[in-house]
Amino acid sequence: MKIARRLELFKGYLGTEMNMRLTRMREEGRDVINLGLGDPDVTPPPHLLEVLRDAVSHPDHHHYPSFYSNRPLKEAISGWYGRRFGVQLDPHTEVIPLLGSSEGLFLIHFCLLDIGDVALVPDPSYPSYEAGVTLAGGQAETLPLLKKNSFLPDLQSIPAETAKKAKMIWLNYPNNPTGASADLAFYKKLVEWAKAHDVVVVSDNPYSEICFDCQPPSFLQAPGAKEVGVEFHSLSKSYNCCGWRTGMLVGNKDVIAGMAKIKSHSDRGMYYPMQVAATKALNGPIDFMEERNRIFRERRDVVVEGLSDIGFAVERPQATFYVWSTIPKGYTSQEFCFKVLDEANVWMIPGSMYGQFGEGYLRIALTLPAERLAEAMKRLENFCG
Repeated sequence: MKIARRLELFKGYLGTEMNMRLTRMREEGRDVINLGLGDPDVTPPPHLLEVLRDAVSHPDHHHYPSFYSNRPLKEAISGWYGRRFGVQLDPHTEVIPLLGSSEGLFLIHFCLLDIGDVALVPDPSYPSYEAGVTLAGGQAETLPLLKKNSFLPDLQSIPAETAKKAKMIWLNYPNNPTGASADLAFYKKLVEWAKAHDVVVVSDNPYSEICFDCQPPSFLQAPGAKEVGVEFHSLSKSYNCCGWRTGMLVGNKDVIAGMAKIKSHSDRGMYYPMQVAATKALNGPIDFMEERNRIFRERRDVVVEGLSDIGFAVERPQATFYVWSTIPKGYTSQEFCFKVLDEANVWMIPGSMYGQFGEGYLRIALTLPAERLAEAMKRLENFCG
């Protein structure tokens, strides 16, 4: 039996492998604190759980999802974007629901890339961007995200020949893993650059509602953005429901039509009770987000202050539930994180997992109670002391 050679071109996602390892460590009786997985301990608001429970209990809600009209959900997505960002979307031509935005992150490459086409991928970034480019037969070119540029890509430094070849460019703000944010002025420059080079912008924006000291914009707020790009969003982080797998792609109608054509073969739509619950969420109250963000702000401060006291150089993120920090000299990021895991039972993700420019950093997810994070910082201080 022969497996496709394309699988040799990229690595499996480290998070899956590490969750298995951490489970074995716990089975051995070790008190492991997992600060790696970006899956928070918060839960959906009670009214959404009730809606989902009622929808699941309805005997007529278990046909193929394509049996039902998804118009209410598409209209809810359009309405939410209008209220939150002031972006007007045609629900029929500029919106498509997804089985979690992760599904779309892969399929978008088959929509935009032919064999050998160039995609500009930030570094550091979510590893699935580059994996998706590779699976689609494209060529990933690196966009360095450096501290001196506030972890934003320097568009003017992209070589003219690279820009000429590029078919798409990935953006993710608020950013995983760095926690950096982008403002509307940056997005305006990006639209101008994309128009000048005929490049499709793909914005991944799932963390816009996890914010503390800012109100993150949408890429689509920039004038002309729908002419050159699309944006992914998700209920996973916004509405505390990572396991629901409910996301969306919005923006340029040609890209949306292409994705709809692909999805007509790849799936039969979102489970209908999930459509009902997602529609209720997007049309409903968002007051719960204030308390949720207060909790994440408290956790952020515990970790940032703890790392600063140890002597790490760390930025205080304005959004996301991630903290991006340097590591002590004398280690690679992977050496340091695995040594801390082995000796202090604390797992943090090595920055190198996110690309070559992530080397020298680590990422901490604020997905555990503040008391548990404080204990992790104490263990890390003892390890470094």
